[in-house]
Amino acid sequence: MPVSDYSQLNAFLDYLQFEKRYSRHTLIAYQGDLEQFYKYITEQFDQPALDQITAGMVKTWLASIKEYDDLASKSINRKISALKSFFKYQMRLGLLKVSPMTMVISPKAKKRLPVFVAEQDMDTLFAAVEFPDDWNGRTQRLVMQLFYQTGMRLSELIQLKQNQLDPGSKQVKVLGKGNKERIIPVEGDLLQELASYMQDRPKQLAGPAYVFTTEKGRPLQPRTVYAFVKKYLGMVTTVQKKSPHILRHSFATHLMNHGADLNAVKELLGHSSLAATQVYTHNSIEKLKDTFNKAHPKA
Repeated sequence: MPVSDYSQLNAFLDYLQFEKRYSRHTLIAYQGDLEQFYKYITEQFDQPALDQITAGMVKTWLASIKEYDDLASKSINRKISALKSFFKYQMRLGLLKVSPMTMVISPKAKKRLPVFVAEQDMDTLFAAVEFPDDWNGRTQRLVMQLFYQTGMRLSELIQLKQNQLDPGSKQVKVLGKGNKERIIPVEGDLLQELASYMQDRPKQLAGPAYVFTTEKGRPLQPRTVYAFVKKYLGMVTTVQKKSPHILRHSFATHLMNHGADLNAVKELLGHSSLAATQVYTHNSIEKLKDTFNKAHPKA
């Protein structure tokens, strides 16, 4: 079967969506990467069959896109990951015996420290910044507070349902990547504010009872949340990136700075491996160095 047969690709994407529960963002990225790869090898290698694709073909494709697009290692690694998953799936179906990706090595990505907002700036946000005295302002303040108190991802927060809040136990149940559940403690005062907010919210359209809605009762949209998070963070910090994910970084970094256990932070963030959480230890080390340089007489 020639690799230009898109039924293979569609079946793989269905598998990622319905069995692996990949996010919509990842599905779109993987689809784009695989379609780009399909197009290239169809044009350059005369529609090879699936079992005729070699590591050399993959390397040639990666070299070509890096030459013309000057992609970062992170983007190249994602494309490699998409191909590895695709060929692994074909082996699972019995359509391949060996994956050509066994001979393809991912480039080392540069480690970048997570950007975060300083603690005093977060204190200023909630103590001094005035939010509008209307439904939107109330929503925006509570969203910002919940982001910072829980480290939730944007998708997790806007999909949060009323039945996921547990005021009695002072916690929230979060449905994360791959439909994995995790429990995050939440301050009692914030849960009371959320309960009051949900009692006052507009009548929702048919569907699940989302915690956060617009003044018309519709679920919040990602672009709306991005816009107001950027606006309010811009009032208190000069960090270049101002997004919901920066609040997640701030949550984790501040926990680490106050001595939180690395494994506990991993569970709170919903990371599948400890390696993903370890980046936050670097910020703690940098803080220690800064303290040392300011305080030690021999520094």
